[in-house]
Amino acid sequence: MKLRYPQVLLFLCALGALPSSHAGAVELDTLVGGWRTGASGGEGENFRQTVNYPASSVNTPAGQANTARISGQIKTTPKSGEPGRLIVNGVSMPLKVDPAGRFDRPFSFPNGSNSVEVRSPDGQQRHRTQFLNSSGGATPAKLRVLLAWDSDGTDLDLHLITPDGAHIWYGDRVAPNGAALDVDVTTGYGPEIFAMPAPIKGQYLVYVNYFGGGYREDEDGQQEAAQALTTAQVTVITEEGTPDEKIENFLVPMRAVGELTLVKGFSYP
Repeated sequence: MKLRYPQVLLFLCALGALPSSHAGAVELDTLVGGWRTGASGGEGENFRQTVNYPASSVNTPAGQANTARISGQIKTTPKSGEPGRLIVNGVSMPLKVDPAGRFDRPFSFPNGSNSVEVRSPDGQQRHRTQFLNSSGGATPAKLRVLLAWDSDGTDLDLHLITPDGAHIWYGDRVAPNGAALDVDVTTGYGPEIFAMPAPIKGQYLVYVNYFGGGYREDEDGQQEAAQALTTAQVTVITEEGTPDEKIENFLVPMRAVGELTLVKGFSYP
């Protein structure tokens, strides 16, 4: 069941001028002119799980959950099939771009100031914006783990084991302790995001499972074989948006479907 959560108000402003050659090359459909949750009255524009963590769905119909998506178009992107780059709050991730240059990624933003930058596959076009997320009373996440990977047509899954033994994954996305996984991305690149508003003290384990894949779309939209090897990028963020914020990045090669890898064990706090 999708429950609407208190109004979110986001103000956006440009972050510096880009060179004239970049002007208009990247357009954002969302992150333009400010986001005002519920302003259009559309059912399901925003919802949250049964914990204080807003979530979006990769299966959300067009026009819904727009405040939890980054979408737009890179107008002059070459038809190389290579991903662009999505940089959110300093964390760089691959961004899937279709042959027309369109991109559409779910993303759950933390409270406070956020920055988003989109770059074309060749790095020549980019767009950057800064906005303030005020979540209307929702509890900010003190622990977030992001999973992204560098291949199309592949499905990697994020698994978290919390100190009380809870297992958060795509099959059980919400735990009684308040931890949640926002989306299950099955078509390549990610990101998948785990968040916990009130982390339990103790040991956490972060796993990545190579669930499936091995194909990608060519320039004509046809499926073709892809390499089995894909590299997972796991980012662990603690105390996000505070003076004590800490970010750790890990790159892990995933070589075969079915592989399950322990990426990181850490203690909180």
